[in-house]
Amino acid sequence: NCSLTYERLTDEFSLQFLAELTKLFDKSRLSGAVSLTIKRFNGHNKPVPRKGRPPLPTPTEYLCLVRASLRNKKITTIIHSKDVNKFQQAYWNLLKTNISGLKKLKKAKSAKPKVH
Repeated sequence: NCSLTYERLTDEFSLQFLAELTKLFDKSRLSGAVSLTIKRFNGHNKPVPRKGRPPLPTPTEYLCLVRASLRNKKITTIIHSKDVNKFQQAYWNLLKTNISGLKKLKKAKSAKPKVH
């Protein structure tokens, strides 16, 4: 969705991302693990310009780039800084419902030395 202008990115895209993320969590129940990265995004899709070229303008607002992957399936969305808290709350609710695969580890009983 990076070809869209960033002003057009709304809750619809983050909701679509969360729906796809739910599908990835469902697929990961059988096998695999979902990898998620969140990082600051300055809005530039291209690398730093060469020497002698004008520098890229400094962004007025930083965005948040969110990526998730499971095996060869990858999904991405961009969140405005003002919407990060709302997105994180929705993501946390999604995690709470989908981390049922975590189980409490059973401690192995250690052989206690006999006291005579």
